[in-house]
Amino acid sequence: MPIELKMPALSPTMEEGTLAKWLVKAGDTVKSGDILAEIETDKATMEFEAVDEGTISEILVAEGSDGVKVGTVIATMSGDDDSAHPGPAKAEAVPPASGSDAKEEAPTKTSTPQAGGTGPKDQGGQSPAPKDAADRVKASPLAKKIAEQAGVDLKTLTGTGPGGRIVKADVEQSRPTLGATQPVPPASGSDAKEVLNQTSTPQAGGAGPQGQGGQSPFTTDIPHERQKLTNIRKTIARRLTESKQQVPHIYLTVDIRLDALLKLRGEINTALADRGVKVSVNDMLVKALALSLLEVPACNVTYTPAEMIQYHRADISVAVSTPSGLITPIVVDAGHKAISAISTEMKVLADKAKAGKLQPHEYVGGTASISNMGMMGIKQFDAVINPPQGMIMAIGAGEQRPYVVDNALAIATVMSATGSFDHRAIDGADGAQLMGAFKRLVEAPLGLVA
Repeated sequence: MPIELKMPALSPTMEEGTLAKWLVKAGDTVKSGDILAEIETDKATMEFEAVDEGTISEILVAEGSDGVKVGTVIATMSGDDDSAHPGPAKAEAVPPASGSDAKEEAPTKTSTPQAGGTGPKDQGGQSPAPKDAADRVKASPLAKKIAEQAGVDLKTLTGTGPGGRIVKADVEQSRPTLGATQPVPPASGSDAKEVLNQTSTPQAGGAGPQGQGGQSPFTTDIPHERQKLTNIRKTIARRLTESKQQVPHIYLTVDIRLDALLKLRGEINTALADRGVKVSVNDMLVKALALSLLEVPACNVTYTPAEMIQYHRADISVAVSTPSGLITPIVVDAGHKAISAISTEMKVLADKAKAGKLQPHEYVGGTASISNMGMMGIKQFDAVINPPQGMIMAIGAGEQRPYVVDNALAIATVMSATGSFDHRAIDGADGAQLMGAFKRLVEAPLGLVA
């Protein structure tokens, strides 16, 4: 009996994923633990391992297919008993189609030739657009949308997609001026990378490429391209939108003198040079935030409509920029770890994040976050809280500024730090207390190594 290989749930929040790459093909023999595919989740690209032994019978979902729901059968495999008596040959999986056909999950069957011929064709030798059981023309969602906007009857078109399916190009070719006069809806599937050099015609008496309703069309006379959203980018957009809509933010900023911390960092790195450890300013700030949360536990919380959850350990989510978008690997129990241990751990986590190899336990959770844009020259910014956490610390650049030192004006290295707090859970006074503790620890950094 064939074994069904289903799209796995590789993270707690995963509902669908992109089958980024198959590492096996039909006919390959696999054993438990072999890597079958790479799957892009809402957080990272992860490996899909085999749990049984057998032979891959059929690939049902082609690599590159996105929006594949968890639990969807993506391939079948025969066990040892089945492989000795192979069944009839199966059709190969259809590769991702152009345009919005890329999201089609199942291959399209070839029509059976009519008796005495090869089936009805038009003069160009292409099969007319096939119809489904309800006698509806088979067309991709994007093709249908463009046709509807342009007033094109799909029944008059011949499809060039898999199985004669009508795709975007078929509709556009039926109206040579369509691309120049009609706004094109957002692309899906592999249409997302298509470069569009379409020119919108200004309305008479108007001020540019706008319709009578005053709304700009999707395309302008500026050359551009559309890029498909990754699952990570979709998750970032959804979660941050929810955060700004549902979480009342309060922002508190302090200026912090860094000279003592920079001096201590240099001494630590000199002492640890033979161990190959190089501590960064951010490693020290992670430790400072963790200790501040333990000192002010009223800020180490999560709000729910029914109760408040207060944590007795500070797990710090550290924002890391990756090619796919922002992700926040976690330094667990940072308040009780040495700065050198935090440094070593962060290097490993950052490398895995940029390679898309983080495991769920390495980024799910955290009691508070820190985001440092100082290395990019940003002086000060307000970060968006990462729900369900109650706060995030935004770190600006350390720079030479006039600063009062021992009651006299001097030049010091100063940075601005801004805490964003969930005002449902954290009062302004508690937030101010946390910012004060953070400032004190950074300006007197021996407390970080005591």
